[in-house]
Amino acid sequence: MKRIIVIDDEHDLCEILRVNLELAGYEVSIAHSAEEALRLDLATHDLLLLDVMMDGMSGFELAEYLRHKPETARLPIIFITAKDTEEDLLRGFTLGADDYITKPFSLREMLARVKAVLARTTSSSILTHKGLVMDIEHQTVSTDGKKVMLTKTEFDLLHLLMRERGHVLSRTQLIEGAWPLGVVVTDRAVDVNITRLRKKLGNYAHHIIARHGFGYCFDA
Repeated sequence: MKRIIVIDDEHDLCEILRVNLELAGYEVSIAHSAEEALRLDLATHDLLLLDVMMDGMSGFELAEYLRHKPETARLPIIFITAKDTEEDLLRGFTLGADDYITKPFSLREMLARVKAVLARTTSSSILTHKGLVMDIEHQTVSTDGKKVMLTKTEFDLLHLLMRERGHVLSRTQLIEGAWPLGVVVTDRAVDVNITRLRKKLGNYAHHIIARHGFGYCFDA
């Protein structure tokens, strides 16, 4: 059973989310502040539903803190917030958000987004090429036994490329596979993330090849 934690200072909303998520088959924990959430073992959860605007530590600050800890760096996060400006959306996704739900929202939409994020981030597959190992289930990457810290977007890009090794994927295909639906992403953003990914892969960077005018592929 997938474990979800709802972190929001609106008590009534937390209870509504708890009831509906449990009816959908999830195990649900509740925290009414970031500080309360940090007293729990967040790494044992499969997904965070995280409010942005809370007293004390904000949702953005909590997400940034979690992304810098190895045990929670790959923990899927869906931000729940009334803040829907482009700047807020960009900050959320820069921090590695898997999705962004704007209040008010329907429970049907929330459940659909939770299901989509869990489906996208959970797998039992392990992809390898020589000393490059990608564990999809545990959301980890290592090169020659050394752990590599990737952002959510970098991880998803590498997953797509390794899964389709030998096949050229267009930038459009990479955007559709590595960014949430509805988010506007430029080709330049793809190139920047690929460049960062290559730097982190070190000796394995040369396996990600650019096919000018087409896209990228992972070539052994």
